[in-house]
Amino acid sequence: MVFAAPNQALARAEEVLGSDPPLLHASVAHQVIGIWQRDWGDLRIALHHLRRARDLAARAESADREADVLAALGVALVHAGRTRQGLDALERGVAIGSGHTRARVLFRRAFASWVLGLHREALEDVRRAVPVLRQADDVIWTARALTLRATVHLALGAVERAEADFAAAEEMWDTTGQDHDKADVVESRGLAAFRSGDVPAALRLLDEAEERYAKLGTPSFMLYIRRCEVLMAAGLAQEALAEADAAIGLLDRNGGQSTRKAELLLVAARAARLADDPHTAIARAALAVRLFAGQRRPWWETHARLVLIEARAAAGRGSGRLVADAAEVADRLASFGAPAAPEASLLAGRIALGLGWTADAERHLALAARSRRSGPPLARMTGWAAQALRARAAGSGRGVLEACRRGLDVLDDHRMTLGASELRARATAQGAELAALAQQASLDSGSPRRLLVWSERWRATALSTPPTRPPSDPALLSDLTAFREIAARAEEARMEGRPVPALEREQRRLEREIRSRTLHIRGDAPGEGHRFDPGRLLERLGDDVRLVELAVLDGRVQVLLCGQGRVRRFEAGLLAEAETEAEHVQAGLRRLAHPGAEARLPLVEAAGRRLEELLLGPAAAHLGSGPVVVVPPARLHRVPWALLPSLRERVLSVSPSASGWLRARETEAPAGGRHVLVRGPGLATEGAEVPELAGRYAGSTVLEDDEARVPRVLAELDGAALAHIAAHGTFRADGPLFSSLRMADGPLIVHDFERLDASPYRIILSCCDTARFASVGADELLGLVTALLPLGTAGVVACTAPVNDAAVVPLMLALHKGLDAGLSLAEALRDARAALPGDTVHQATGWAFSAFGAA
Repeated sequence: MVFAAPNQALARAEEVLGSDPPLLHASVAHQVIGIWQRDWGDLRIALHHLRRARDLAARAESADREADVLAALGVALVHAGRTRQGLDALERGVAIGSGHTRARVLFRRAFASWVLGLHREALEDVRRAVPVLRQADDVIWTARALTLRATVHLALGAVERAEADFAAAEEMWDTTGQDHDKADVVESRGLAAFRSGDVPAALRLLDEAEERYAKLGTPSFMLYIRRCEVLMAAGLAQEALAEADAAIGLLDRNGGQSTRKAELLLVAARAARLADDPHTAIARAALAVRLFAGQRRPWWETHARLVLIEARAAAGRGSGRLVADAAEVADRLASFGAPAAPEASLLAGRIALGLGWTADAERHLALAARSRRSGPPLARMTGWAAQALRARAAGSGRGVLEACRRGLDVLDDHRMTLGASELRARATAQGAELAALAQQASLDSGSPRRLLVWSERWRATALSTPPTRPPSDPALLSDLTAFREIAARAEEARMEGRPVPALEREQRRLEREIRSRTLHIRGDAPGEGHRFDPGRLLERLGDDVRLVELAVLDGRVQVLLCGQGRVRRFEAGLLAEAETEAEHVQAGLRRLAHPGAEARLPLVEAAGRRLEELLLGPAAAHLGSGPVVVVPPARLHRVPWALLPSLRERVLSVSPSASGWLRARETEAPAGGRHVLVRGPGLATEGAEVPELAGRYAGSTVLEDDEARVPRVLAELDGAALAHIAAHGTFRADGPLFSSLRMADGPLIVHDFERLDASPYRIILSCCDTARFASVGADELLGLVTALLPLGTAGVVACTAPVNDAAVVPLMLALHKGLDAGLSLAEALRDARAALPGDTVHQATGWAFSAFGAA
């Protein structure tokens, strides 16, 4: 009962002890309390009750009762870090137990062996226990044994065997009322899905397990560990670190299992390393190593040592000793049959290369490269990364490019199993090293065209296909509607000066629900059917248009200037300096948005000149006189390109990638030319341009006041030729897919846009913060504009900085005048800037808007 209704079992056990029970009954009751405290409470209390249960069983002279209690006590002692005492108790339980009871004790000893990382011993005990449990027709304990055997198979990388055992166990659990065990097998299936490379299914199953545990009122620290593993694989390392640290705090407050604390510290260390926080990773990993060593858990201790060495190498502590340590860890992991052994060999080879030890590096990298042919995607990528480093050390540029191509193809296939745009974007971080190696090899080859191809290979890939659209998810739609209502109420309360903590808590809960549901969506889009073709790009550019793609290698900007049938390379400044200058420009534009800041104009213009030197360098003199398309890296998304002197008077557009510009260029406008004008509430100018535009576009759909509600707005936007939205924009750095436009019934968020079958061919967003993005993954952007581009939008005009609302109105009217005359968005925006009054406020407003895409 303790695993079917834990809290009820605890209450019943306490009732039994309060009724002067016989020795055997008292022993059972103390054991139940001990198990409850062991798994969900305080280990010290658990050990007290389990020892009492053992003593009562001995006094009752029941060998089987004593054996059963010794098994539960042994597991508790192992969890408390008293490994030798725990194994001794389990050994005695096996010795004095008989038949069916002895099989149950063998199962618990197998469980303890799994906790300790003694996987072969665990499999042997399960092998001996299962036939006896089956013969006794003990469904519950047979299912537990199969679940454990599957979990051990997973630890050894045998995913197919694990899945077979999980399936058999699940059939058995369906015939029982063991709700905690059922939750455990759902959790374990989530781990199996993760090991086989299906991240969305893993997240869905782990969330389902969490809901089941919540209903039982029992926290599962193993679930936290597994969820953190999946989050890290999904590129959400910072989230995993926060979750692991929170779980450690909860465990400490409860006086919980020392074994789980060590495992959580290991997970936190890995997450910190992936989040580029090596010093936190070193602290967590070092503590985990000490705990595992004290618990006599060599399998776990070796994994923690691997993370500790990785973190020290990331902190710049490469040394000969570190190479030797990594090699020793690789050998030990291989002896355990652990799938992480190639990672350790890759690490040893990478550090050795950094020290110039080419012979040692080749030996270690050759071992790591063996994993490139089989196994889950991330393991194969480890192998291809090792192969690429081997080729680089051997001076084979062709070998580097081939290994990088094969490794990124593996990641491409994995990425397309992810339905959520956020996961696709974040997953690219796992290919960053391969992409950088290929770019460097291309640069070394002296071929600008090859460097362009590899710059495109891993740039803005999340925008290459639309996110998978959930066709009919009533729960998601309900959550979105509730979120909108709560957000609107919270906004209204803030404006009235009323406190909103309860509404904010509910809003955060709904955001978690919405995000969770979208992360569960599995990708259904095939990988790109074609590779980027520079010849096709040059043909489309013709003789007049120049495309400027900025690649970053070793922190320096490389300018690839495409046009007139060729690709030329120029070297510009340091990326870090350009980022700093871009922040200064943004601050200057914010000041210039208000009257009275005219004195700052020369400073902003001077910053624009410095930005040009850093970002374009000598390429600025070779732009010709025609239109320019800028393809910046994600970290430069906030640059107001129209402020740069050589771009100020030009037809200028921005694109996340050259491939994206090509797709936009070749997107056809929808038939019918439907125009939609939307005016949201609370604008300082009340969207003054919208009534005038309604007069200009006869027959256009105008949504304002109560008609500007999200469901109606989405319905009208779907497939429109042109949409103009005048609404307050809010960028959410903490959750870019919750960036929003304010409608009459609440926020219209990025998740809403992703439900469109076809977003408008052209869309104009006339308010602040609509072109702000979050930079994630290798070179990806998340935000309002990037949600629209994969869905069929060929051109967007949006704002990269706060602007003066009143100055926006004449800019928008002039922009539409150009569109009415048949100009593209970029052409119309250039002319609209020129038509504005010459004062500082209007100039800053014009610079703050950019045209994205090619329409």
